[in-house]
Amino acid sequence: MYFDNLVPSLWRKSAPPAKREEENPFYDLQQDMNRVFERFFKGFDIAPFEAPGAGFGKYNPSIDVKESEKEIVVTAELPGLEEKDFELLLGDDSLTLKGEKKEEKEDKGKDYYRMERTYGSFHRVIPLPEGIDTKNVDAKFKSGVLKVTLPKSEEEKKKIKKIAVK
Repeated sequence: MYFDNLVPSLWRKSAPPAKREEENPFYDLQQDMNRVFERFFKGFDIAPFEAPGAGFGKYNPSIDVKESEKEIVVTAELPGLEEKDFELLLGDDSLTLKGEKKEEKEDKGKDYYRMERTYGSFHRVIPLPEGIDTKNVDAKFKSGVLKVTLPKSEEEKKKIKKIAVK
């Protein structure tokens, strides 16, 4: 009996060593699919498949944008925040809302002490059309709701024409 009959790695001397992951025929397909999903979700500022806990440190406030003939109204829900916790910036073509949410909960009992802290930053950019009257923008914050009114300029209001549908 020969020694190489006892050791499985010596049974087939012509067999190639174990393949690397990159040599697997499905590896390229998986990489291509990952790129497709990454590109698709890139414009939405969300990750396609976040692992649980991967969103730690993130906070994403709900934002509603409504446009009428006279103005654009942006409403953001910022529960638990105060005016000092966020910043509102108006650029030529966008409205930026950024800030940080910090929350601490402390619970003391006779036989226990519990302290929980959560932090999350956010940065939202709302694209705006041309023709905003930047001098008359109004922002109000009450009960955790931010309401920003962006009036359209007189020139922009004149451009809008109603078309009758027959």
